[in-house]
Amino acid sequence: MPETSLPGVAHAAPRKRAHGLFKSRGGTWVTGLSVLVSLLALLPIAFVIGVSWQIGWAQIEALVWRPRVGELLTNTVLLVVLTLPLCIVLGVALAWLTERTDLPGRRFWSLLAVAPLAVPAFVHSYAWVSLVPSIHGLPAGVLVSVIAYFPFLYLPVAATLRRLDPAIEDVAESLGLKPWAVFFRVVLPQLRLAICGGALLVGLHLLAEYGLYAMIRFDTFTTAIFDQFKSTFNGPAANMLAAVLALCCLAMLTAESAARGHARYARVGSGSAREQRIVVLGTGTTLLSLGLQMATCALALGVPLITLGKWLIAGGREVWQLGELLPALEQTVLLGIAGAVLTTCAAVPIAWLSIRAPGRLQRILEGCNYITSSLPGIVVALALVTVTIHFARPIYQTTITVLLAYLLMFLPRALVSLRAGIAQAPVELENMARSLGRSPGRALWLITMRLAAPSAAAGAALVFLAITNELTATLLLAPNGTRTLATGFWAMTSEIDYAAAAPYALIMILLSLPLTGLLYHQSKRTAGR
Repeated sequence: MPETSLPGVAHAAPRKRAHGLFKSRGGTWVTGLSVLVSLLALLPIAFVIGVSWQIGWAQIEALVWRPRVGELLTNTVLLVVLTLPLCIVLGVALAWLTERTDLPGRRFWSLLAVAPLAVPAFVHSYAWVSLVPSIHGLPAGVLVSVIAYFPFLYLPVAATLRRLDPAIEDVAESLGLKPWAVFFRVVLPQLRLAICGGALLVGLHLLAEYGLYAMIRFDTFTTAIFDQFKSTFNGPAANMLAAVLALCCLAMLTAESAARGHARYARVGSGSAREQRIVVLGTGTTLLSLGLQMATCALALGVPLITLGKWLIAGGREVWQLGELLPALEQTVLLGIAGAVLTTCAAVPIAWLSIRAPGRLQRILEGCNYITSSLPGIVVALALVTVTIHFARPIYQTTITVLLAYLLMFLPRALVSLRAGIAQAPVELENMARSLGRSPGRALWLITMRLAAPSAAAGAALVFLAITNELTATLLLAPNGTRTLATGFWAMTSEIDYAAAAPYALIMILLSLPLTGLLYHQSKRTAGR
């Protein structure tokens, strides 16, 4: 009988053709590159394990089981335990107000809720230290962390709220549930994935951040590792602190995976979801909601911008040292472009495998990169320092080492965007190009990558803007004489010359604005708006 097809039913033929492509020499070549990149990504993990094995259990016990490590662990746990709930509450509240209520100017407030991402975390800390010089310790760390990182919760929660089907809420109300009960029993459970994902991002930033906590004199593992490395170059002590920090990251990844659960959140059924219902706020609730929005904007945007303006006015023209600012901007842009191109190119084979030949090997290779990217930059930098000193001395403290660090830290940012772009490029076009005599590599480059070019550009932009604000790995690995905007800013603040640091901060914010706009646009596009 002739083969028939039903409308709306996916066919198996494309998967077979993709599998055949995977088995070809081109597929083997792509797999080899993916394995190479993933093995490189495992370098920091191998470093932690290798150092632990080398120094022996007796020294591990002496270095880990000491009061200083307990103090750092207590600080880190308290920081995470106090900051995450506040970020979740603030992010969910702002998302609900801007997406589900008739709050006046809610589109304007939604943009302002994302805007703090344009301000690097250590610039937030710089602003608060300038405003309140006595601010320090755990309360300061929690305050600045919440206002710097809550947009990581707001963005996914707001995007999820836009996609929820209000019919489920209608059913709940028809069963007699009050509006607040509907929110907590129907809406909030559907935000679980968004909250877990955003909380994971915030938690990993809390573990990895150096500049924010160094400026407010709050000791964490990252600040202790950096101080240990720079002051005494005590390899075993710094490396074991890095090992404990890596274990904290893995514990956070495990906790997020467990909290995420296995529930199904997709809508099943015919037709399309209706427009979201808008909750009408009373006068008192509207005033309170506007007060929350204005207070958040004042703390997250007003303080940094006013502080920068104050220092720029106080410093006058003298702080605009173009002989230092322009080279720092040039080096930042060059490192950003080189790192973005390298990272995006390295992500291509893994992204291609994840779409064209999904399987256990692909999941393992992809997971290696995600795990490594979750580690703080200080751990990645220490791994590269150790490896280059012992096995690749010619590239120690060279631009090559810095670019490798960027590759290990930011590859998933390019990978996620590339994967979405390749998924939209039909595999049949690759097969057709190969049937016309093109090699697998040329077919991938001329067909798939051209179609995925917008996604590749978006991923490269995300990597570029992450590099412009990167501090710890650049401080440890950059060649002598290298000064980026972030390291230049840090050098000025280390000398308590806050006026001279203001131009560096302002330029970093201006470079970060496109990233903020891109994230905001992507969150809207995800919801079909």
